Amino acid sequence: MDLSKIFLKDACPTPVGGQAVMEGIMMRGVQRSAVAVRLPDGRIHMKTEPNRQLGKWSKVPIIRGVVSFITSLVQGTGTLMYSAEILEKYIPEDEIEDDKFTQWMNKTFGEKKAWNLLIYLSVILSLFFTIGVFVLLPTAAVNFLSGYIRSAVALNLIEGFGRLAIFVLYIILISRMPDIQTVFKYHGAEHKTIHCFENGLELTPANAQQFYTLHPRCGTSFLIFVMLISLVLFSLCGWPSLAARLLSRLLLIPVIAGLSYELLKWAGRSDNTLVKALSMPGLYMQKLTTKNPDDSQLEVAIAAMKAVMVPEDTPYFEGICDLEGRPVEEDGEHDAAHDAPASAAHDACYAEIVKEEDK
Repeated sequence: MDLSKIFLKDACPTPVGGQAVMEGIMMRGVQRSAVAVRLPDGRIHMKTEPNRQLGKWSKVPIIRGVVSFITSLVQGTGTLMYSAEILEKYIPEDEIEDDKFTQWMNKTFGEKKAWNLLIYLSVILSLFFTIGVFVLLPTAAVNFLSGYIRSAVALNLIEGFGRLAIFVLYIILISRMPDIQTVFKYHGAEHKTIHCFENGLELTPANAQQFYTLHPRCGTSFLIFVMLISLVLFSLCGWPSLAARLLSRLLLIPVIAGLSYELLKWAGRSDNTLVKALSMPGLYMQKLTTKNPDDSQLEVAIAAMKAVMVPEDTPYFEGICDLEGRPVEEDGEHDAAHDAPASAAHDACYAEIVKEEDK
C-alpha cells in the first residue's frame, strides 16, 4: 500500500462524500445531493435534491458526530431503497411483483406513507442488528471467561478484538454475494472520483482510474475508529456484572460515535505520521469494502459528482441524464437550463467547498 497515493500531498480535502447504492452512487456536496443509477438499458437515472439543514447541533464537536451518524443512517437507508425502486421501475412488469408484505403496506397506509414507514423500520431493524451483534453479543460471549481471567483489561481486550473479528467475518461473508460485489465496485468508483476532484483534475474515467479505491474519510474507517475507541472506553469501565456492562455499552454509543466522527474529520485533513498509523486499520478494511470499478461505473460516479458541482440556482430534477449529470429531454438533448461551463462550475464549487470546510 503506497500511502502517498492515499494521503495525497497536494490534494485539498473537502466535505464532499458519497455512498454506493444498487448499481449506482449517491454524492453529497455542500448544497445538494445527487443519486445516479445505471439502468439495465445502459442509461443513467439521476435525482438531485437540496441537502437538509441540520441546525446548530451539527456545528458542535462530538454532538455533530451523533447527529451525522443518525442522519446518515436514515438517509443512507432511504437512498439505498430508492436505488432499488428505480431499478425495479425499469424492469418489465411481468418480471417483478411486490411481495405480500409490501402490497399490504401500500394498501393499508398508501404508497408514500408506506415508503416512509419502511425506511424507518429498516433503520430500526439495522440498529437492533448492529447493536445486538457488534455491541452486546461480544461482551455476553466473553462473560464466561471471567471465571478464568481476573484482569479487566484482558477481558475488555478479548471482547474488543472479538467484536472486530465478528465485523471482519461479516464483511467477508457478504462480499461473496454478486450484488454486494457490484456495490463495492461503486464504492471504489466513489473514492476514485473524490480523489480526482480533490486533486483538481478534470473528472474523466481515465483521470479517476489512476487513484486508489482507498480514502482516509471513508465510512469504513469510521466503523474501525468506533471499534478502537469503544475498546478504550469500555476498558475504563472495568469488568462489572453482565447487566452493568450491557447498560454501559448502550449508554456510551453516542459518545463513541461522536469521538469517531471527530477522529475521522481530523484524519481526512491531516497526513502526519500519527494520522497515518491510526488510519491503517480502516484502510486495510477498505480493501474488503471497495473493488476496482470499470469505466462505466466511474461514469456514474462522475455524473453524480458533476450534478452537485453546479451553481446554487440550478434547478433540481429527476430523470435520465447524460454523462455530465444534466437531464436529457425526450428528444435526446440535454436541458439547456442546467448548462454551466464545466471548468467554471468546478472552480466555483471547489472554492465554495474549501470555504465551507474552513469554518
